[in-house]
Amino acid sequence: MNESVISVASLSTANESDFFSFFDGDAFSDNPEWSSCYCQCFYEDHEKIVWKEQTAARNRQKACERLRAQSMQGYLAYIDSQPVGWCGAAPRRLLRALDDEPIPDAEQVGNIVCFLVSPSHRRQGIAKALLDAACRGLAAQGLAIAEANPQPDAKTDAENHVGPLSLYLASGFEVHREDHDGSVYVRRSLLQGAS
Repeated sequence: MNESVISVASLSTANESDFFSFFDGDAFSDNPEWSSCYCQCFYEDHEKIVWKEQTAARNRQKACERLRAQSMQGYLAYIDSQPVGWCGAAPRRLLRALDDEPIPDAEQVGNIVCFLVSPSHRRQGIAKALLDAACRGLAAQGLAIAEANPQPDAKTDAENHVGPLSLYLASGFEVHREDHDGSVYVRRSLLQGAS
């Protein structure tokens, strides 16, 4: 049996139609209540908007605007030229939702905030390929640290939308600190040997 080849591309105007086709289609096929996000939640200043009041049309338009302004970043995974996965990852300075959680080294940090994989392609190495690409992309921007906030007690794929803790630990991340809600912050140095 032939294994499918996974390729990953960074988000750009060249593949924006793939991004929207994935988000409009398979991305939330088993979690429709989150389908209005278009990966905009972390780009918004939650001091200025009420996130749950933002519509799908508005978030889709914001994604389009940010993509074209190069102020939104992420990675699309493909199998046979079809988008099957997404990882939202960007320099922390772009992710305004994190402004209320200041950290001293914020300018050196890139955050991985979201994974989406088509239900029929889960547990096939797509999230790992996306995570590796995200770390390479953040390192290429001169960032020193990749950070994420997985939920160790997640029970569903939706609850694991930041990626499972096991994925990060297997990819060289280490627990940096624990949060009051039971989640953890994991970090990996991007300075040498980021894969």
